[in-house]
Amino acid sequence: MSTTTVSAGMPAAAHRAPRPSYARRLLNVLASLLLGVGLLGFLFLAVGPHLLGYRTATMLTGSMEPGIMPGDVVVTVPKPATELEVGDVISYQIPVEDHRVETHRVTEIRHVDGQVVIRTKGDANDNVDPWTATLQDDTVWEMRAVVPHLGTAVRVLRSPVVQHGVLWVGLGGVILLGLSTIWGRDDEGEDRA
Repeated sequence: MSTTTVSAGMPAAAHRAPRPSYARRLLNVLASLLLGVGLLGFLFLAVGPHLLGYRTATMLTGSMEPGIMPGDVVVTVPKPATELEVGDVISYQIPVEDHRVETHRVTEIRHVDGQVVIRTKGDANDNVDPWTATLQDDTVWEMRAVVPHLGTAVRVLRSPVVQHGVLWVGLGGVILLGLSTIWGRDDEGEDRA
C-alpha cells in the first residue's frame, strides 16, 4: 500500500510528474517504429532462412526488370528439380566465370543421363544466357516473393560511412543520456531540508 504525502498548502496535483512534450512523444514513437522495423528486417534476413527454410538474395543487376529491380530482395524456396517448368524463375549457380548465383527465368529444360539441364534468360535481356546449366542437386531454388528496395537499404546500412556514423551517434547518445541522468537528479539533501 502506497501513500502520498502532500505538503501543507500544496495541492496533490503539484506532485505529479510533468507530461512529456508532443515532440518527445513523437520521437519515442518514431524510435519504437524504427526499432520494430529493424527487428523485423533482422528476423526476415537472418533468422527466417534458418527456421523456415527459405533463402534471400539481393538483385544486383537490372536483368529481370521490371519484375525484379536492382536492390530488391528475392525470396526463394526449395522445389524438386524434377518439377521444374519452363517459365519458373530460379536462383542457381551459373556454370561459368565466378559461379555466382543468378536469378533468371527458365526457358528450356532437358533431361540428359538422369540429370536436369536448363537454359535461362533474364526478362530484360534480349538473348538467352550463353551457357547451359546442369543442375547438380535434387532441388532448385524457385522465386516465391520479391521485397522491393530492401537490399538497397541493407547495402546502405552496411556501408562504412553509416556503420561509423551509427557507432559515433550511439556513443554520443549514451554519453548524453548519462549526463542528462546526472544533471537531472534532484539533490537529496535539498528535499529533506
